[in-house]
Formats: sequence, C-alpha cells, structure tokens
Amino acid sequence: MQTIFKKDSLKYLFCMTALTLFTSVAFAYPNGPLKLIVPFPPGGPTDAIARLVATKLSESLGQPVYIENKAGAHGAIGMQAAMTLPNDGQTLVMVSIGTHGINPGLYKKLPYDANKDFTPVSLLVTVPIVVVARTDAPFNDLPGLIGYARANPGKLSFASAGNGGSSHLVPEMFNQQAKIDMVHVPYKGIAPALNDLLSGQVNLMFDSLITSTQQINAGKLKILATTSTKRLEAYPSVPTIAESGFPGFEASSWYGVVVRSGTPTQTINTLASALGKIMKSPDVIDKLDKINTYPIGSTPAEFAQFIQVEQRKWAKVIRDGNIEPD
Repeated sequence: MQTIFKKDSLKYLFCMTALTLFTSVAFAYPNGPLKLIVPFPPGGPTDAIARLVATKLSESLGQPVYIENKAGAHGAIGMQAAMTLPNDGQTLVMVSIGTHGINPGLYKKLPYDANKDFTPVSLLVTVPIVVVARTDAPFNDLPGLIGYARANPGKLSFASAGNGGSSHLVPEMFNQQAKIDMVHVPYKGIAPALNDLLSGQVNLMFDSLITSTQQINAGKLKILATTSTKRLEAYPSVPTIAESGFPGFEASSWYGVVVRSGTPTQTINTLASALGKIMKSPDVIDKLDKINTYPIGSTPAEFAQFIQVEQRKWAKVIRDGNIEPD
C-alpha cells in the first residue's frame, strides 16, 4: 500500500521532528549551576586552567560554573569528594596525569577507582615537560648529561615537586631508558624544588614549561631537551628526547574533565562538544599559548583511550623502578 504524504502531513512530520530534536537538546544538559571540583590547591596550573575553562563553559551552557578546590593526597581527596555527589552531570572534576595516569599504578589502595567511578569527558590540554639545568651546569645537551651521569654515578641529582608526581616519574623513566643513576630529591611543591635548582643544591629538573618558562627566559636555566613528541614552537632548536637516541620516549603533563560514572551519555556528549569548541576558540588558544600549553578538546572515547595508555606507561615505570608512595 502506497503512502501519500499530503502537505499537512509533511508539516506535522517536520514539527514532530523539530520537537524531538528540541527535546533532546533541552534534556541534553540539566539546568542549574555546575560545580567543577579541582583536586589541587588554588593558584597552581591545574587551578588556572580550570578557571579559564569554567568561565568559558558557563558562557557556552548559559549556566554558572563554580570552582571548588579540594586539595590533598595527590588529588585523592578531591576525587573522593566527587564520588559523594549525584551523577547528574552537575558535578565535573578536573583530573590530571596524577589522578588518572599515575595514582592507579602507584597506590595499592585508593579511595576512588579512576576507571570505574568516573567517566572521561574530554582531554583539555597537554603541557610540555622540559629538562632544565642551571646555565653553569657541566653539560649543554642530553648526550652531555648522560655522559656526565655515567662518569659520576650517583652524583647527578634531580628535584621534583614530590614523590610519585610527574616531575618524579618522568626522569625515572629516563633513568631506566638511559641506564643511568640520577638521584631523586623530592620537595613539597614545585616552588622549593625550583629554588634549590637555581641555587645549585640539585643539578636538574624535568619541569613543565608553565613553571620554568620565566627562569628560562631570564637566562637562569637552560633547556637540554623536551619530552614531547615534537620540538616546541617556542624553542625550535631544542631537540626531543625521542630524537636524541630514545625513540618513542614521550611524556607530558595533562588535564581533562571527567564526571561520575552513570551520568547520562547524552549529557556527557553535550558537555564534551561544548569543551571541544572552547578549546578551539581563538581567545582560549591565545591564553594557553602564553603559558606554553597545548589545547586538545577530545571526545570521551579518545580521552578514555588516552587514559588507558597513560596508566600502562606509568605503571611500568613504577614497577620497574620499585617506586613506593610516601
């Protein structure tokens, strides 16, 4: 039997389709203020990126987005706090290489399961890590550093912002691949670590460009290499570790957004789409470029795959280095 759509029938079909689309959009993200939990202290790089994203997300969704800092225990306190809140999409969490890349392999017991308790939404940014030393260090490049370390076993030291963080594990990964023995000197935060590097108490650091750029530009530190996959636009003459004899070597600090598991898929996709557009907006790109941070804005599936790769990478470094948390 042939069906004939009259003009009124087509108009009805169009109206119903439009209503369905409108309804899906209306329910894609619930109304009301959003909370973005940052499991690190105010004033740090995680907090700075979170505040930039929160402002833009509020404009995009037309709803206020509030920052709540819940610092402590390498991010575990903030993650645990997020688990007590409803999985309705109103609570977002800014996660990092620490909370979702390193912690699952470092701690035997965590108050949260990075893979089961939370669902990835979007990888927001990556931050290049550079190998820096004082300008009067007895080496000027990575081969020189390796040669010095092998000629002086156990005498070359590197500072970190604390045991188990990226500034600890990235040089540990280099230790393992270069087969050298740099001594780890942990500090309580990046500022005291950087101060002791500048004063000559330690020899080098594997630091993010966010915190070391000022000292590099002031001529107090020199870059020996970058851990990124490509050379940095800001420092094109600085080689990567990968091209300096260690193919495949790659490490970056990174930040992304997750929500509680069980959050409706449509809500997650709407949020991911909004974040993706934010990270591609010219003003955001300009702000991030000034702090040497690369915008990404991935899909939930891409971020989920990225997290799994990171967890496997850092679990191996931790296992091979017999690294224990504080």
